[in-house]
Amino acid sequence: MTTPPAAAEIFGDNLEKAIAYHESLATDGSVRGFIGPREVPRLWDRHILNCGVIGEAMDEGISVADIGSGAGLPGIPLAIARPDLNITLIEPLLKRSVYLNEVKEALNLDNVTVVRGRAEEKVVRKQVGLVDIVTSRAVAPLGKLATWSLPLVKIGGRMVAMKGSSVEEEIERDAKEIRKAGGTDIKVYTVGEALLSEPTTLISIRREK
Repeated sequence: MTTPPAAAEIFGDNLEKAIAYHESLATDGSVRGFIGPREVPRLWDRHILNCGVIGEAMDEGISVADIGSGAGLPGIPLAIARPDLNITLIEPLLKRSVYLNEVKEALNLDNVTVVRGRAEEKVVRKQVGLVDIVTSRAVAPLGKLATWSLPLVKIGGRMVAMKGSSVEEEIERDAKEIRKAGGTDIKVYTVGEALLSEPTTLISIRREK
């Protein structure tokens, strides 16, 4: 499959790693059931590029946790695009966490750590500590996501989650849960406008307490 021009812009000197990750998802990831067969032809646009651009929302050298990382989305593309970030991938399923470690080793992603477990578990929270940003993609409804994400965030830090077009409805519906989890200063914005035909929508929520 042809590598889209935007990939070179997003991944820069690490483009070869992004291509290798694409190949891994299209073959090994598909065979092992992490990526549906219908998704393979659109891995670049719908999965890798739109995850890689979320680094636009992150300062240099910060710590990031990706909860429910699955096959590594968005954490792996983010780690490839932004090698300055210290990224922890949190994934409860053994077969997926094994795959994540395989990808980390194969691509020499020294800025990535894989933790097996759920974000809401005390042992995971203790192991990961507090980070500057918690990110996620298609993990849970917003209220539940805030309850899982914000306890991992430093006071003043943020959860920055990839969301779809219904995000405003989720904010209204789950406002009480977000406040209870210590969330405030909710912002919705897009990244990747200059590179992608469909920019990535993010919701950012600051941890106040």
